Amino acid sequence: MRKAENGRPIEAVLGYAADERGKGLAYAQLTGAQARKLIRTAFRVKSPPPLSDRAIGYAALTAVARALSKRGICDVHFVVGDPQLVEEIATGRGVAETLSLAYVRLRCVLNSLARFVVCAGSTDDLTQRARAEVALKLAA
Repeated sequence: MRKAENGRPIEAVLGYAADERGKGLAYAQLTGAQARKLIRTAFRVKSPPPLSDRAIGYAALTAVARALSKRGICDVHFVVGDPQLVEEIATGRGVAETLSLAYVRLRCVLNSLARFVVCAGSTDDLTQRARAEVALKLAA
């Protein structure tokens, strides 16, 4: 699955979670013209504790964008569950000082794609799945 045959981007709906040490897991449901695939990507939050949901979001989106780029996917419509994260990516304003490096890392990866869009949407199922897996690993 690269770019859909009809010229439309691949849609990647993201759900993610991380434990208090910054070890995270992201799921991305990829949908194209004739294909549908779920990918699972581990990531690490490189932010000082306590970890914010926003720091986890930056790390997860960076990891998924990097994974898609490595698969040759260059036109992506990302859907994340955090509207403020979407706003920060779109405008570059309001990024907390502690997240500035994470923002730069994310923008570098996104800019390596031919085209991308990041928008807010429902990711509840994938987010719950990621949270459950992270919680199970903590309990183990």
